[in-house]
Amino acid sequence: MKPLFRKVTANLESSYTVRHNILPHFKNIWHYHPELELHYILKGEGVRFIGDKISNFSPGEIVLVGENLPHTWRSNEEYFHNDPDLNIEVIVIQFLPDCLGDHLLKLPEAYLIPKLYEKAKSGMVINGQTNAKLAELMRRAIDATNLDKLIILLSILKILAETSEYEMIVNGRAVFYQSNETDTLRLNNVCSYTLENYKKDITLEEISAISNLSVTSFCRYFKLMTNKTYYDFLIEIRISHACRALIEDKTPTEIICFDCGFNNVSNFYRHFKKVTGLTPLEYKRQYLKKGKVVA
Repeated sequence: MKPLFRKVTANLESSYTVRHNILPHFKNIWHYHPELELHYILKGEGVRFIGDKISNFSPGEIVLVGENLPHTWRSNEEYFHNDPDLNIEVIVIQFLPDCLGDHLLKLPEAYLIPKLYEKAKSGMVINGQTNAKLAELMRRAIDATNLDKLIILLSILKILAETSEYEMIVNGRAVFYQSNETDTLRLNNVCSYTLENYKKDITLEEISAISNLSVTSFCRYFKLMTNKTYYDFLIEIRISHACRALIEDKTPTEIICFDCGFNNVSNFYRHFKKVTGLTPLEYKRQYLKKGKVVA
């Protein structure tokens, strides 16, 4: 999926951007920008796409997205039904690598910051006490001004650079291609259609028609842009929803299997193990043990 370059709106009176948004839902197109992005979910649930990784998001999650790493967040379907009791709340901090001056990165005392920026190019999910510390600083950053605002960013960078409480999102450094707006909108239409219809059988003929391509051209295009087949993409979407249903622990696994679009239980177990590295029971136990989503 070729991401669209997005120009981050900058405040000329500030070295970095802080946004506190309360919205009905996320429905961003897949995009990238040279700024790093620290993304804190206060409220809302759904699926996030970062690089070539598809995962769930839920309240409390903090993710660091590195420069030019494609990403988007999309709310669950119920958030699009105009329910006044359902909305999302997020704090987003965006900053260029040299926003505090290029000389800072060259100081011997700051040697960990360039290393952090390099790790961030694969995306990082922040866990544990580090998550709690960052959440507090990000809340403070909303109203901070002048030197206080700079001190908060430096504190955030220090915590991120020194922590070991994180998980990498993208395995390795895959190449993600730049694109024009037409290509991006086409692939985002495919993505949106899949998220809305993953419970039913989606044929290649059907999804190719959505993209206005022949089946052969669509398969070649999708594989080239995403480093995976459309079938693999669809399976990962289904498994992400199965993961959420499992941790909610309200429905038997066999029912979840069919609710997520699988035609038989054995296929569901096989694909679940392939995507998550765990069986559904192991996944649920690991979640209960750690108190967090692991896929």
